Amino acid sequence: MSNPPRLGVNIDHVATVRNARGGDVPDPVRAALLAEEAGADGITAHLREDRRHISDDDIERLMAALKVPLNFEMAATDEMQAIALKHQPHAVCIVPEKREERTTEGGLDVARDENRLAHFIAPLRDAGCRVSIFIAADRSQIEAANRIGAEVIELHTGAYCDAHSEGRFEDRDRELDALREMSTFAHSLGLEVHAGHGLTYETVGPVAAFPELMELNIGHFLIGEAIFRGLTPSIHEMQRLIKEART
Repeated sequence: MSNPPRLGVNIDHVATVRNARGGDVPDPVRAALLAEEAGADGITAHLREDRRHISDDDIERLMAALKVPLNFEMAATDEMQAIALKHQPHAVCIVPEKREERTTEGGLDVARDENRLAHFIAPLRDAGCRVSIFIAADRSQIEAANRIGAEVIELHTGAYCDAHSEGRFEDRDRELDALREMSTFAHSLGLEVHAGHGLTYETVGPVAAFPELMELNIGHFLIGEAIFRGLTPSIHEMQRLIKEART
């Protein structure tokens, strides 16, 4: 049995609930510390341009409180680069961002914006941040991510998860095959392979089974499941399924 992928817990939607009413509760930093105590290997937080969930103060407090690595998700803007360089989190994941979207809808188009992104990530790498690029399972995007100097790619699993939940099983299997093939391809280029978006107890196993996969980042489902069973048991069940997939 190979070592199972690390589990990063995204705490964005604890902040979504807090911001729906205003005030200080529920506190995403408290959720992050509970996840850390439950055995999460890292915490993911996406500071959006419109601050719809995670706030600047949340990032300040996460950096001060966490013992596990913080994966700072952000758009490729000057504002976010300055914030990342100020805090120098363990990892920075560059994601596409549109103000009108409910959640990140797809992967970053690295191939179309290669020169700008290469210059954008260079100072982050120089500051010691591990740079990850959130992309679709597409060969040209993986090759472009490699050319610009990214150390990590995170494969967008949303299309696979959507097809499963909608009962489109042929599409689901096709998406899973693409994810598996591109995981192998990215690894052959020397990139570290991560995956995330939309994963649930039902969909995580086939992705966690990819031998090249080093990390899964899961948030919305775990926060939702925590309403019913608590955050710690929800994380433990996800870890069990991830480990089982590598048996």
